[in-house]
Amino acid sequence: MTGHEQWVLRTDTTTYAVTLGGDGRWAELAAWGPHGVEQGPSPMDWSRRTHFITPADAAPAEYIPYGLRPFNGADLIAHLPGGDRGSWWRFTGATADGDRALRLDFTDEALGLRTTLCYEAVPGTDVILRWTELTCTGERELRLERFDSAAVNLPAQGGARLTYLAGQWSQEFQLKQLELERGRFEMESTQGSAGHAYAPWLAVQDAAAPAEGTTPTYGIALEWSGNWRISADAEPGGSVRVRAGRVPHEGAVRLAPGATLTTPRLACAFSADGLDGLARVWHRYERRLTGDRMNRPRKVLYNSWEATGFDVDAAAQLELAKAAADLGAELFVVDDGWFTGRHDDTGGLGDWEPDPAGFPGGFDRFVDEVRALGMDFGLWVEPEGISPRSKLYAEHPEWVYRLDGRPATLVRNQLLLDLGRTDVQDFVIATLDRLLGDHAISYLKWDMNRPPTERGRPGSPAGDDPEHLDLDAAHVAGYLRVLDHLRTAHPHVTVEGCAGGGARVEHATLARTDVVWPSDNTAPLDRLRIQYGYLHAHAPHTMSSWVTDAPGVFDPRPRSLAFRFVNSIAGVLGIGADIREWTPEQCAEAAEWIDRYKDVRDVVHHGEVHLLGSPADPTCGIQYEEPGGGRLVVTAWSTGVLDGAPLVPGRAARLRLRDLSPDAVYTDEDSGTRYSGAHLLHSGLPFAWTAGHDADLVVLARQ
Repeated sequence: MTGHEQWVLRTDTTTYAVTLGGDGRWAELAAWGPHGVEQGPSPMDWSRRTHFITPADAAPAEYIPYGLRPFNGADLIAHLPGGDRGSWWRFTGATADGDRALRLDFTDEALGLRTTLCYEAVPGTDVILRWTELTCTGERELRLERFDSAAVNLPAQGGARLTYLAGQWSQEFQLKQLELERGRFEMESTQGSAGHAYAPWLAVQDAAAPAEGTTPTYGIALEWSGNWRISADAEPGGSVRVRAGRVPHEGAVRLAPGATLTTPRLACAFSADGLDGLARVWHRYERRLTGDRMNRPRKVLYNSWEATGFDVDAAAQLELAKAAADLGAELFVVDDGWFTGRHDDTGGLGDWEPDPAGFPGGFDRFVDEVRALGMDFGLWVEPEGISPRSKLYAEHPEWVYRLDGRPATLVRNQLLLDLGRTDVQDFVIATLDRLLGDHAISYLKWDMNRPPTERGRPGSPAGDDPEHLDLDAAHVAGYLRVLDHLRTAHPHVTVEGCAGGGARVEHATLARTDVVWPSDNTAPLDRLRIQYGYLHAHAPHTMSSWVTDAPGVFDPRPRSLAFRFVNSIAGVLGIGADIREWTPEQCAEAAEWIDRYKDVRDVVHHGEVHLLGSPADPTCGIQYEEPGGGRLVVTAWSTGVLDGAPLVPGRAARLRLRDLSPDAVYTDEDSGTRYSGAHLLHSGLPFAWTAGHDADLVVLARQ
């Protein structure tokens, strides 16, 4: 591009090439795509002519400060207290580890700042991690107003087609698309978590290419459990530039002499197979994040919340546990309401002792009776929550976020612990160690039901100068410290992540939990849409999904018990209904579905996924292919009106499968029907929907 050295990073099937631009003043993207894409003129190359902007404003810069790039959006805004905003740095060195890792240093001696751009190709995936290290090299502290993790540049002749996940509580992960010909698109969360409104994930295509099929598709996902922002700019000259990073609660962060700030990692992914292919890239990456725990089967869970609410007592819980065990459940979880003072949502949080009134024979006796049914035992906790009426609040009012002289806002009748404080982290760790050490608990559901509001820390050493505090980052660090402790001190415990549903689903959490809860909405058609969006960004083995009796919130059309089970089998199967009210016929059907889940869960959780249509179509489905291709599992749903068959000459709905060998033969393990791969690819797998048959699970064995 510029005659400077080019650095190349390689993943399994992609190449990411970087060079220097601006006479060596910044790094630029040269190429990103399939192997070999770097051999030829860069698609990011441009004429170097600018009018009313600077060369840096037009360049496909990997990371660039305000000062060098004053108009089109900078990734870093830094200054000395009372000094001019901006940095004018120079390239000072590179360190490469073959084609797997790269570090590029840029130094501003006048400001006293060294900026290191970091790259790492993740083995076994098509993901490149990017982050930035900012070091104060001078004798005066710096103020950082903006410090994104990275910027991603993409060639786009027709503007950008952006795919993102948006929604609200009970309607998370709704897949949205827009075309950005010129201008800026931005989304963020300032709720101290990923949030319900947007996920820190974005996919980008050239709008001149089709939305479906094998259109090259780029994706990013920010690994951060706190405040964040992603913006995309369709810039002059036919390029798209995406920036992502965390947002400090205080508006700026101070960097002391000698200190280094490391930004969250930004995962960057590419697929030549469109959004569907990009989803598989993310699934493979998240299986790698899970590590050896991928080898644990995701057990069938029963959770008692929707059956009993806060009214938790041993007798009713054991009645549910016996019914769940009869169905084939492998894990029984007692949700909110098990601890002292928790009769409703106004008390108890912080006082994590089993309520003796609810367990008159002793909590351990109750746990033993559940385990004697052949199930593991689990508990719901909300470690960051605290009730104003709790004993903990009376003893430590300074542990909550608050502002001197200002009223506290209650959300769900509770306050939030300042998990950035070491003493609060130690309390949470000691509490969880006690629960997990004293009782035979093998599953922990970690919930968070309110965002921080009056976010201050009166009485801290830097209390007179709140700008010295970085409360959002401190809370995230405390949260991750506790999760890391759980992994090391209690490796046998399965951890579920939850935040009022899906408000805390991102890679930092997914790397430290076993499953997450995408939404509190378990209604069948609503949940199908939530899970469809979720699976574009996240892997099936992370997606906890319950069968309940909940009616639709956003789509109240009735659906069968089979529909609800197939919906949940598409991820990690759980049950949350009051199964004491189910008929013998429903219980028998449920037991059959649970057996089928146990038979196919390894394929669902380890297999390659294809999303077949969408919930907006009359028929949609998901195809899971076992590693090696020996078995296919297809989950399918009828979402629309029926075609009148057999009263009129209607035909079966069909789902065309993907990426099969045309010459192979596949046998339906249930019916014995044989299909050629060519038939399944061209004609599709048939489903004869009726009013009583609105979902199916088909298992095909390759001959």
